[in-house]
Amino acid sequence: MSKLERFATNRPRLLGLAYRMLGEATEAEDVLQDAYLRWEHSEAVEVPEAWLTKVVTNLCLNRLTSARARRETYVGEWLPEPVVTGDGWLGPLETVEQRDSLSMGMLMLLERLTPPERAAFVLREAFGHSHREVADILDVDESNARQLYHRARGHVGEPRKRFTVSPDESRRIMERFLAAATAGDVAGLERMLAEDVVNWADGGGKAAASVRPVYGRAKVARLLAGLLSGPRGVGLEFAIGSLNGEPAVLTSLGGTLQSVTFVETGPDGMVTAIRSVANPDKLVHAASRLV
Repeated sequence: MSKLERFATNRPRLLGLAYRMLGEATEAEDVLQDAYLRWEHSEAVEVPEAWLTKVVTNLCLNRLTSARARRETYVGEWLPEPVVTGDGWLGPLETVEQRDSLSMGMLMLLERLTPPERAAFVLREAFGHSHREVADILDVDESNARQLYHRARGHVGEPRKRFTVSPDESRRIMERFLAAATAGDVAGLERMLAEDVVNWADGGGKAAASVRPVYGRAKVARLLAGLLSGPRGVGLEFAIGSLNGEPAVLTSLGGTLQSVTFVETGPDGMVTAIRSVANPDKLVHAASRLV
């Protein structure tokens, strides 16, 4: 197998790793370009998959440091770049952990971690690496790798205890949510929203969006009804797609993607969080794969 073929075989898995580490699809693709150049000029490698995993992880660790500095000056709320899933682009999504680690809610939780903690968590949870393998990738001893992972779990929580709904139920909730919002049905929205629901919007200073989170059932219901119905909703088209391993509302105008919205629910089926990405720079990648 040639070097190019070997890299192509590993590409989806490596992209999945880089995206989970960075929360940015375009940055993840840049990382893989850099990794391929290193791979192309490398000497004989005994275990190519392990070598490539280590290179991609380290490239991501370097980028996370500069990314955090950029996010401190970001206009409004920063949300991860949404990605289309289900087509194998980010590797297999066969387990709960693989899907959960791509969700918008989990990616936001990962922002709480230091870069090494994030690497340890992603490598262990999404890719099933042992503590010994994580230690080798991060160039630390095994006890440090365990500490990094357990600290990460302490910040993120136990993923398996997080409430998840079936894909069918999740889609039904999304359909009800969208129907109420586009009809301007404030009362209907309030019946779906948890009392302490939070709405985040990422416009990046390039699209109309709240620069701070909006809290509370009544405020969020009025905000959503006002955005998606009446004069402000004229010409908008809505669809439900699969992004980040979960249903999402796709809002378009004249064939151009305007926003991607994710809805998170609690154990009682009530909506606890809404995250909308409207920054046009962050929609280019998803739009290109939705065509």
